Amino acid sequence: MKRPILPFAAALSLAVVAAVHGQQPAKESAPVKEAPPAPRGAVRDVEVRASLDRTAVWVADPIVYTVEVRCRPGVDILDEDLARGKIKLEGLELTGSESSREPAPDGSTVHRFRYALASYRVDLPALKIEKWPVRYFMKRTGMRLEDTPPAGEVEVPGAVVAFRSTMPDGQDAYELRDDRRPAARRIRYTLAQPVGLGLVVASIVPAAFAAVAFVTSRRNRPARSARQIRHDEAEGLEAVRAIDVGAVEGRREAYGRINTLVRDHLRAVGGVSAGSLTPAEIGSALTTHPGRIPTEMVDSATALLVECERARYGPADAMPTAAACRDAVSQAELVLAAR
Repeated sequence: MKRPILPFAAALSLAVVAAVHGQQPAKESAPVKEAPPAPRGAVRDVEVRASLDRTAVWVADPIVYTVEVRCRPGVDILDEDLARGKIKLEGLELTGSESSREPAPDGSTVHRFRYALASYRVDLPALKIEKWPVRYFMKRTGMRLEDTPPAGEVEVPGAVVAFRSTMPDGQDAYELRDDRRPAARRIRYTLAQPVGLGLVVASIVPAAFAAVAFVTSRRNRPARSARQIRHDEAEGLEAVRAIDVGAVEGRREAYGRINTLVRDHLRAVGGVSAGSLTPAEIGSALTTHPGRIPTEMVDSATALLVECERARYGPADAMPTAAACRDAVSQAELVLAAR
């Protein structure tokens, strides 16, 4: 009777163990299923599109390669990732680039980069633009975009442009110049050469005579004497004193005449082109001719010219007072007396 019990007990214990293990969670996890792909039409953080304005070119033809990057709200890119130095070309040369940034109606931002390209090679059947990565970032309040870690990368697609040429492919060398001697000119063109040279010489001679006459007339122009200069300056000062400086327009006119008198005096006595120089330039030019005008008068003259410019071109509320204008007339008289 004992033999049947043993198999029954063994079977019972095996069933109990199996039941206990069946209730415990399995330690080995099942294979993880991949996330389903995003449905069509789902909004991406960044979308990149690239286009060419032509797919085939002749030598030196211009090509425009346009890259458009659309970033959803809260996402942006760095322009440096699409700078001139990032684009990699094969057989092409970058001749210019420009970029723009504009908001879209849905709140996203559209970046457009246009690259002007050209090719001057004839030994490549195809011209290539390599693809390159562009980082994008999530905007964070109080942080600059370049200080935040990139949220991911997108890839700017490359492009291939076919090259067109009338020259046969596969040559070891391309002779772009013809070594043949040019054809001889026709006899009428050969005879016309000395006639053309004679006409050129005939046109130069009157122009040379006119230039000499002009220089001679300038040299023979009678110069004003020192007495005449002093007389003209005295008359100019009297005309300035006769102006009513009580009104703003009167003071502006007075300062304009003072400016003319002082500049004419510095040109006649100091030997500088005071009419076309700024006050600072006049002071520097007068220092190269020491002795003609005393140094203290040079400083006074430049300060007076600065005051004249402020009065002539400044607003009405910044116009000097009538008393200051009379002081400027007295200062101009001292400058004109310095010789």
